[in-house]
Amino acid sequence: MTAEPDGPQGRLRRFATIWSRAVYQVTSTSLTRVEFEEQLLPLAGRLSAALLARTFDAEEGRAVGAALVSAHCTDPEALSRSLDCVDAYLVLYCGEDGPQEDLRARSARLQHAMSAGYAAALRDRTLAEQEAIAWAAQSARSAVAEALHDSEARFRAVFEGAAIGIGIADLDGNILQINGALQRMFGGSEQTVRGRRVTDWTHPDDAPQVWRLYEELVRGDREHYHVEKAFYRPDGTVLWTNLTVSLLRDADGRPQYQLALMEDTTERRLLNLRLRYEATHDALTGLPNRTLFFERLEKALSAGEGQRFGLCYLDLDGFKTINDSLGHAAGDRLLVEVADRLQSCATAPGEMVARLGGDEFVALTTGPDTEREVDELAARIMNAMIAPVSVDGRELTVRGSIGIVEGPAGERGPAEVLRSADITMYRAKSAGGNRFELADPEADLRAITRHGLTTALPAALDRSEFFIEYQPLVHLGDGSVRGAEALVRWLHPQHGVLGPDRFIPLAEHTGLIVPLGRWVLEQSVRQARDWQEQFGGHPAGGPLRINVNLSPCQLTHPGLVQDTVDILERAGLEPEALCLEVTESALIGADDDLLKPLRRLAEMGVDIALDDFGTGYSNLANLRRLPVSILKLDRSFTQGMQQFPADPVDLKIVEGIVSLAHGLNLTVTVEGVETGAQAEQLRILGCDTAQGWYYARPGPPERLHDLALADAT
Repeated sequence: MTAEPDGPQGRLRRFATIWSRAVYQVTSTSLTRVEFEEQLLPLAGRLSAALLARTFDAEEGRAVGAALVSAHCTDPEALSRSLDCVDAYLVLYCGEDGPQEDLRARSARLQHAMSAGYAAALRDRTLAEQEAIAWAAQSARSAVAEALHDSEARFRAVFEGAAIGIGIADLDGNILQINGALQRMFGGSEQTVRGRRVTDWTHPDDAPQVWRLYEELVRGDREHYHVEKAFYRPDGTVLWTNLTVSLLRDADGRPQYQLALMEDTTERRLLNLRLRYEATHDALTGLPNRTLFFERLEKALSAGEGQRFGLCYLDLDGFKTINDSLGHAAGDRLLVEVADRLQSCATAPGEMVARLGGDEFVALTTGPDTEREVDELAARIMNAMIAPVSVDGRELTVRGSIGIVEGPAGERGPAEVLRSADITMYRAKSAGGNRFELADPEADLRAITRHGLTTALPAALDRSEFFIEYQPLVHLGDGSVRGAEALVRWLHPQHGVLGPDRFIPLAEHTGLIVPLGRWVLEQSVRQARDWQEQFGGHPAGGPLRINVNLSPCQLTHPGLVQDTVDILERAGLEPEALCLEVTESALIGADDDLLKPLRRLAEMGVDIALDDFGTGYSNLANLRRLPVSILKLDRSFTQGMQQFPADPVDLKIVEGIVSLAHGLNLTVTVEGVETGAQAEQLRILGCDTAQGWYYARPGPPERLHDLALADAT
């Protein structure tokens, strides 16, 4: 007994030994097994080097696959055994010191590259053989014609000794002679084959031109033709061939016989079918993959008039949590179970299920009545996922969101349909998940526009596309201008002026709100300083105040306090002239860490306003611990005061809030004042300041200058 090999070279030798033993029995070679192992050893070395290389090179895998063909490993079983051997032993013997998961992923890619190289080399070899067959056909035709006229013995030598199948028939299609190679291809006796007529050898997979070419040849209008053709053997199995048929003429040039030369391509076709299947099906679930799905979808969308399609785009809810908590192996088992359930839902003609990748699946139905069928298909999918999935002893609840697109064929392309389904699926997720939604062109357009705005946001700030409008804050007692709220706008090159409701949520989502908010604060503080230099403060004394909104993201940014201090110092504006507005919803349940920056700013003299007060369902008792000095009452409480008489319920609510605020030494600002009656009623109730279209719409800073001068006169 020999000892186990030590060191990299020993392990490489062991891998080559295992490989040679697995493949040798199905290899057409005159070498001994040991000699064959020596032939595989450098190929094993190339695979090992590709596995451990710093940069992956698929060309090495393709070169090894091609080398197998050169080594006469042309039996499809040789490739299958080679791939199995690489999958099982390459990482074990050649990569034991590396990260196993990465090495196994690279090993899988090497296997795919080997398959591609093997198929390409086999194809090149086939083309070379076809050229040889064509030459043999010409030689055989000349030899047969000469033999028929000159030497029967010479013809027999060529006919019987040929490695390809040869058959001779008369122009009526009666088979006259076949050689041994052709007889072996069909697996029957010579009499069984010769007892058939050429026209009897039809097959459902015959190309439309096969029998047209045959008729032209026997009429003498064609000298030869070459096609790929299938035949039924006597036992019912199918023989695939490369078939070349030539016309033989007599000494006077009259058509007399037809000569057929056949190359058996059955095994090569089966290998190509296997490679095609692997290229168009998901390795984990066995479902059609993205490639095959797009082929089917494109075919469905190009169907004739009256045909429709329905598409369900499914994404599992919370799948990332399962992967992160239970591991990818558990996630894979869940995906396999989901795939099986989906497959059972799409069994009718015209229906298919595919996996696009990750936890995304699609189900397609086609036909004239998909408006009803796609809804039923979506309902079946949702019902199929109700039952929990058992993974590693745990019962996992499966939920999914589905986006449905349905419509007539011929109006949209595959990419547009899939994009609409994807957008609709995310709309279902946003609505809570575990449901399906129908595509809405207007919702699609909004989502596409929103994505375009999100993409354009960073460059917009660099290109100075943002500007600020100011809405005056008016004292309800004497009508004087006490300051203004800064409201940012986006002058978009295509969409025109956009309000903050169109882009602030996007800026929040992308994190751009922090630099954008800093820019707004800097511009607003500088503008407030300019106002002071132009006309001083308001009549009641003190500076004109500038109100700037803070987003939740800015509240949690560690540089908020320092940025504010730096901006005020650079502009030369006292902190009392700045008010930062924070929405009530952002402070619901806020802990001391979140409130600490606001407290520091308040201690400096910066006013903190609680914006949209009354919409966040907050505990009023929390007002005592919040570092706020101003309540901004939401406009929903004052809309009932626009007409006379005012809504008594609204009056009571506002009166109570004002009383509460003043009891806590807070001032009250009201938003959305649009009529004089509304302003008068709010003044009577004791509100301090207001803003709204009744006084002025948001506008350029010069407008506030004009209003302030008018108040002064």
